[in-house]
Amino acid sequence: MKRKLSKKKIWILVAVLGPPGLALFVFLVGKLVMSLWNWLLPPLFGLPAITFWQGLGLLMLCRILFGGFGSHSSGPSPSRFRSPEERERVRQAMCERLGTGRSTGESRGSEVNPTTEN
Repeated sequence: MKRKLSKKKIWILVAVLGPPGLALFVFLVGKLVMSLWNWLLPPLFGLPAITFWQGLGLLMLCRILFGGFGSHSSGPSPSRFRSPEERERVRQAMCERLGTGRSTGESRGSEVNPTTEN
């Protein structure tokens, strides 16, 4: 027989196991960065070896500069849930804003008027 955990018990479990789990994750990732740096960069480029704290700092610097560790969006992509008609309407609105033609990709001002001659 399966026992179902209540929401309260789940929150208690997360509160108890969350902080040590997070600390272990940070330690392992910092150690991984330090180990990779010390394994590859000193022999290849003659750079000095780094400590655990420098490895963790390097990881955080890369996180700040390049992003990472998951998605930064506030939710799922809106285009995934649009109907085909709504997608077409948005596509046409963007083409009008950008001044491009749908099929040719030319800008709005570059169409040739067949009644005028050069």
